[in-house]
Amino acid sequence: MTRLVLSMLLAAMISFPVSAQVTPFPPSFRTQDIQTDAATLHVRVGGKGPAVVLLHGFGDTGDMWAPLAADLAHDHTVVVPDLRGMGLSSHPDSGYDKKTQAGDIRSVLTQLGIDHAVVVGHDIGTMVAYAYAARYPDKTDRLVVMDAPVPGIPPWDQIVRLPALWHFDFGGPDAERLVAGRERIYLDRFWNEFAGDPSKIDEASRQHYAALYARPGAMHSAFAQFRSIRQDAEDNKISMTKKLPMPVLAIGGEKSFGTNEAVVMRNAATNVTGLVVPAAGHWLMEEAPTITINAIRSFIDGKPMTPP
Repeated sequence: MTRLVLSMLLAAMISFPVSAQVTPFPPSFRTQDIQTDAATLHVRVGGKGPAVVLLHGFGDTGDMWAPLAADLAHDHTVVVPDLRGMGLSSHPDSGYDKKTQAGDIRSVLTQLGIDHAVVVGHDIGTMVAYAYAARYPDKTDRLVVMDAPVPGIPPWDQIVRLPALWHFDFGGPDAERLVAGRERIYLDRFWNEFAGDPSKIDEASRQHYAALYARPGAMHSAFAQFRSIRQDAEDNKISMTKKLPMPVLAIGGEKSFGTNEAVVMRNAATNVTGLVVPAAGHWLMEEAPTITINAIRSFIDGKPMTPP
C-alpha cells in the first residue's frame, strides 16, 4: 500500500467516524419517515401506553433520548423525532420558526394515531415544546422543559443579551463557509463551554453528532433554527397572554440555567415545578442521566420527585 493511499484512508476514517456509537434505542423501537407540511421527519417509535414525545436540541439529535426512551417504553408509547432540518430529517427551505415545528409534531402524532401526549423538550426542543403546548393545550397532558430560554418569555430581554448566546444571530453564507469541514470544532464549543463537566460528553458521542451535522445541508438548517428565534419571540409574546394550564416541570442544570428555567416558565404557565440538577451544565441527559430520567419519570407518573 502506497503512502498516499494510506494517508487517504486515514483521512477518510477521521472525517467519517462510522464506528462511533451512542447508546442505541431498544430493538423493539421502529423508525419511520413521516411527511408533514413541507418536511419529512425521521421518527423512532416504541412501547405501549400513554404517549410521550421527546424533542431534542442543537448539538444532539433524537438519539440523545435513548436512555429515557428505554425507561419510558415499559409503560408508555414513546415518540422521538428528529426536528426538521436536523439529524435524519429533511432540510426544507423554511419553516424553522417553532410554531411551524409544533405543527410538524402535531402532524407526526396524528399520523401515528395519537391524540394527546406528554411533551418533553431540551434546548431548541424546549422552544418547540412550549410552542406545541401553547398551540395545542388540549392535546398536551404535561410539559417538561429542560435548560433553555423560551424566546419572548421574560426575562428574555436580559437572557438574550448574554455573551454566551452570540450564536443566536450567527448564520448566513459566510458563517456556513467558515464552519464547513469544521463542524466538530464548532460543536465542541457548545459541548465544552455549556457543560458542567465537558468530559461527560464522551468522544463517541462527539464523533457521532459531528458526523450528522456534517451531512449536506445540516448546518444551514441548524443556523436557520437559531435565526428564526426573533420570529419565535414575537409569536410567544402573543402566546403568553394565555398561560399554559397543564402541569409543567422546568429543569435547569446548576452550572447552566439553574433556577432560571422555572422563573421563565412561571411567566408562561400556572402550575410549574422547578428542579435544579446539581453540578450539571446544559447537557442534562449526558451529564446527569439518572437524576434527569428519575425526575421526568416521577413527573410524568404524577409522583413526588425525590430531591437530587
